[in-house]
Amino acid sequence: MSPPLVVEVTRGGVVESHHEVDVAIIGADGHRSGFGKPQRWTLARSSMKPIQAFPLVATGAADAFDLEQRHLALSCASHNGEPWHVDTVTTWLHRLGFGADTLECGAHLPLHEASTHALVHDEIAPDPRHNNCSGKHAGFLTVCRHLGINPAGYLHPEHPVQAHHVTKATEAACGVDLSDQVPVVDGCGIPVWSMPLANLAQGWATLATTDEGRRLFAAMQAEPFLVAGTGRMCTRIMEASSGLVVKTGAEGVFSGAHVESGLAWSLKARDGATRAAEAAVLWLMRDLGFAVDVELGPVRNHAGLDVGAVRVVA
Repeated sequence: MSPPLVVEVTRGGVVESHHEVDVAIIGADGHRSGFGKPQRWTLARSSMKPIQAFPLVATGAADAFDLEQRHLALSCASHNGEPWHVDTVTTWLHRLGFGADTLECGAHLPLHEASTHALVHDEIAPDPRHNNCSGKHAGFLTVCRHLGINPAGYLHPEHPVQAHHVTKATEAACGVDLSDQVPVVDGCGIPVWSMPLANLAQGWATLATTDEGRRLFAAMQAEPFLVAGTGRMCTRIMEASSGLVVKTGAEGVFSGAHVESGLAWSLKARDGATRAAEAAVLWLMRDLGFAVDVELGPVRNHAGLDVGAVRVVA
């Protein structure tokens, strides 16, 4: 196996910092390759969201409530909390007969700076709809409503929507047995499982070859803004490419797939740096032969001067 990808951060002509990135690649024929340690155990974090959204489609819940592509994209999102994100979650919850207080993800200020300023200016406190994971949680609530499951405590690993649907979908897609593992808790309260990076990539490859997964991926491609938002790398990549679906995760995780070919990948910056993961995923997609019209910006100082760069040294 190749060494890990190295991402350098320069200031002037000096390499100021460097990050190592492990990569797992799954070909359409099942062939596995990568860089560094593709078998390293990893917490998938939010790059697991399309897999967690699988039951929303597979159980018939999405069709039962006439969900559109915007809803499916939002179920896979780590969104900015911009007005379009919040409004879509609001109308979705109303369709279910729920309010914002049914979401158990907790509240935080929008990731989008201007949206945060607007709330502060209007003296409005953020609520769970502003949480970047609220679309995923709305998806869980939709499955509960469709199957007649009491939604209370839906984020606990023993709750039926998790134990019987989300965890089972994760095991099936990623080819892992989670029965002996105690999950840890993600930022929004949902169980998150550890697995080899290659198995996370396998999960994405599975989605690319199933009707349910392709439906979710088509929604993400159709509504890339809802997957993340203004200025975010996931949105930028999907807006600037053809056939690629990507999703970031906290602590330097980034997964993606080329739907037509079935090729999928997952990567993890060993130190959890987002800047390293974003640089690595752009390099990787081009190395795999995909055209992506997105560039990393330079390192700038507070006066707006370009003083360095972030680059991959393969």
